[in-house]
This record gives sequence, structure tokens and C-alpha cells, in this order.
Amino acid sequence: MSKTVMVVDDSASIRQVVNFTLKKGGYDVIEASDGVDAMDKLKGLNPFNGQKVNLIICDVNMPNMDGITFVKNLKTTPNHRFTPVMMFTTESQDSKIQEGKAAGAKAWFVKPFKPEQMLDAVSKLIM
Repeated sequence: MSKTVMVVDDSASIRQVVNFTLKKGGYDVIEASDGVDAMDKLKGLNPFNGQKVNLIICDVNMPNMDGITFVKNLKTTPNHRFTPVMMFTTESQDSKIQEGKAAGAKAWFVKPFKPEQMLDAVSKLIM
């Protein structure tokens, strides 16, 4: 059974590229346009029907709900508290990275990315 990755980014073109990369790696993909959209989609999943997100790849700077706020909210939900999150962003300042880790992010990936590097990181986080 393939693993499911949610990609949360306000840029449709970024979501498309990441989606393509993940599908080539054998993953199912759910896309969300920001933190609010992602929370709504996660609430709609039914874990009893086997619908489970194994990893979330999330941008930091987004409208409506930014990535750090999204991770903080995610970690308060019983069904997704232990779902690993990889921040995927142009931000590379230590303060932002520390803020992300404090919120509960497991990894920090800086754009632009190499597909092999992303798939390698995803496979490590999903194990």
C-alpha cells in the first residue's frame, strides 16, 4: 500500500512540481493551498477507511494560515499529532528554522530543490 503525502503551498506551480516528484517516487499526494485548506482536508479524512496522511510537506509563508501556525495547530489534533512535517520554504534563517522545530517540524528543506534529495528526505521521514 502506498504512503500518502500532503503538500501545503500557496503556489500552484510548486505544488505541481512536488506532486510530480512524489508520484514518481510512488507516493499518493493530497494538495492544499494554505494552512486553513490543509486543516479542512485533514478533518475530512477518515482514518477508519484507511485514509491517513503519512507526511506533510509545508511552505512557511502562505496567506490565511502560515506554515508555522499550521504545524502548531496540527500538533494539537489527536489524529495528526504524530504526523511528521517537513517545512519546504525559501526561508533559511536560523531563527525561522528554530521556530519551525519548536512548533514541531521534523525537517527543513530549502527551495529550490533536487527531486532525488526530496525523495530521500521523504523516505527517511515516512519510515
